[in-house]
Amino acid sequence: LQLVESGGGLVQPGGSLRLSCVPSGGLSHFYAIGWFRQTPEKAREAVSCINTSGKKTKYIDSVKGRFTISRDLSSDTVYLQMSDLKSEDTGVYYCATAPGEYFDDWKSYGDWGQGTQVTVSS
Repeated sequence: LQLVESGGGLVQPGGSLRLSCVPSGGLSHFYAIGWFRQTPEKAREAVSCINTSGKKTKYIDSVKGRFTISRDLSSDTVYLQMSDLKSEDTGVYYCATAPGEYFDDWKSYGDWGQGTQVTVSS
């Protein structure tokens, strides 16, 4: 399963972006989907994940209340709505898949997309 991310860009602090993750071959609804981010200074870190039905989600503490993950089963797309962005949210954002039963196990994620750059700067 190959994933394609989009929606990144340059935004001022306090601004918003919505990232999209689409499987190139479809059938992502069989998998949990997670969003991760990475900067040159830091190892890749988990951000959020969503289970196969879209009814269970998980976030790291630093994005709770600001980011919302969702999935549209009809279009096979997973979104990450990011609001009140901060400079520390800057990084390359990747989506990845995990077997459905392991949706909240960050270590289970793989099949990374190519990433989309998010830069938060004034």
